[in-house]
Amino acid sequence: MSTIAPELDGDAVVGAPRPRRVRRRADLAWLGLVPFAAYVLAFLALPTVLAVASGVVSEGRLNLGNLSALADPVILRTFWNSTWLSLLTALVGAVLGAAVCYALLGLAETGPVRTLVDAASGVLAQFGGVMLAFAFIATIGVQGIVTQFLLQTFGINIFADGTWIYDLPGLILPYVYFQVPLMVITFMPALVALRPQWLEANLTLGGTRASFWTHVGLPVLAPSFLASLLLLFANAFSSYATAAALASQGSQIVTLQIRTALTSETLLGRQNLAGVLALGMVVVVGLVMWGYSAVQSRAARWQS
Repeated sequence: MSTIAPELDGDAVVGAPRPRRVRRRADLAWLGLVPFAAYVLAFLALPTVLAVASGVVSEGRLNLGNLSALADPVILRTFWNSTWLSLLTALVGAVLGAAVCYALLGLAETGPVRTLVDAASGVLAQFGGVMLAFAFIATIGVQGIVTQFLLQTFGINIFADGTWIYDLPGLILPYVYFQVPLMVITFMPALVALRPQWLEANLTLGGTRASFWTHVGLPVLAPSFLASLLLLFANAFSSYATAAALASQGSQIVTLQIRTALTSETLLGRQNLAGVLALGMVVVVGLVMWGYSAVQSRAARWQS
């Protein structure tokens, strides 16, 4: 009986177990997540816990009676305003963003236009707050460039019925402004994942481009579109900086109502109102993000 000697590579035997040093490095790889985990704990988890606790804890004791503030007609109106504003801007942003993504499909992925749009979307999706509010005031404000041009050239006064830009309707355009690029970022990978072979197979079997979209494209893209829509809704619902800079008067939406609850000196006996409102927002955004995660996991099955 002959034996075959193992091949040697230096001092190591091919097929031998990995050295303990390599395994130890693999076991310590999770340490790389420590900075990120510390950041999430300090700036996301801890503030959330404190906000929720401030709404249901009074003088060191659990007090669910604070939740009765959510039944106040004023509070219900602010939640409704935030809901319809977020839903409207999410729908408009999703449709416009999906149209932009579809237009980009005909361009080379590494071409200058596609690269420019991708870069601009990444920047504009995070463009908000005082800068965005100032941009809209300078453009379509009472003395804005576009406002004065329309008034002096065509005699059109867009503020004939009141200065709506500083009220709740004035938040629609700024919100759509950053919703569209966010949709481009989130929905473009789903469109890119559509395989050209599917269209070719449909045409080979006697189908048309219209039948491809109605029977294959749209059903496949529906989960990704819905997931992006939910993400846009959560983004608008939790937005604060742009609304605070533009609609400085009143508390039309939940985030502005929380600001009023924290800064007002007239809410006697309702010291926990800000925490209760924050708790309501956490519940709404949590449900939306749970739906987003569920739909996105379903969409990821065919994208992979």
